[in-house]
Amino acid sequence: MWIADSYAKINLGLNVLERLSTGYHRIETGFCFVEWKDRFEVQPSDSMKLELSDENIPTDERNLITKAIAVLDRYVGLDQAYHIKLEKRIPAGAGLGGGSSNAALTLRMINKIEQLGLSDDELIDLSRDLGADVPFFIKGRTGIGRGVGHEIEHVDIQPDGWIVTCFPNVESSTPEAYRYCEPNPQPDFPIRRVLDEEPLDEWRYMLFNDLEQSVFQRIHVSGNLKDQFYEFGAAYASMTGSGSAVYGIFEQDFVALNAYETLLDLDLPAKITRPGFSPDYGIYRKD
Repeated sequence: MWIADSYAKINLGLNVLERLSTGYHRIETGFCFVEWKDRFEVQPSDSMKLELSDENIPTDERNLITKAIAVLDRYVGLDQAYHIKLEKRIPAGAGLGGGSSNAALTLRMINKIEQLGLSDDELIDLSRDLGADVPFFIKGRTGIGRGVGHEIEHVDIQPDGWIVTCFPNVESSTPEAYRYCEPNPQPDFPIRRVLDEEPLDEWRYMLFNDLEQSVFQRIHVSGNLKDQFYEFGAAYASMTGSGSAVYGIFEQDFVALNAYETLLDLDLPAKITRPGFSPDYGIYRKD
């Protein structure tokens, strides 16, 4: 049996620059990690089986894990079928990249287990149709995403502050979030410059998620949650990705812990992430 963790991400700003004829959008965004993760267990089997702890998530060809296996088998050819067991903790429809993270780890694990010898760049080439966030999760390093999200410039932008992330128990639709967003090809503040040059307490005036307006109009609790983070004392708060999850970044640990514990008391799924967090990207054999 092989085991590994599949981590969530948040977006530090998200500029929607252009709506493309393909239906995708040209964007600029910062990718970093939070301590919200799923647990994979993979072992050889007589037939392919995907088992999820959340029975509401489909395990057929609609699932990105199943799609990732199919992509590898189609382009490389697999010697073995697998039983993949997933303890699903990252909520779906939250903008945390759980599905993309799962797909990326599936590619990485099968590549290692079968000793296919594929490089990260080769895995990224195979993942083109799986999702715009998958290349980020394959590389496993923070950075600036451009294009439709596939182009990653690796920059150390993991915040040096406590991140509290909360899912408001309402899923957001990515297609709807983009459909009702008005692209801006010339944003006032390039995300790379803000993250590189501006202190955390200035981000709220310069670092924006262009999808917030369209999502907050439909999911009011996400907008309320962002306001709540500032009332908790966050230096910066934002929705991540296409929502509906919202996070706050705090400079002091006790302020972050108070926010985190208050959200849990309200029965809202939440996680707290340490300053400078770096995920464990190891894939381990369990005898």
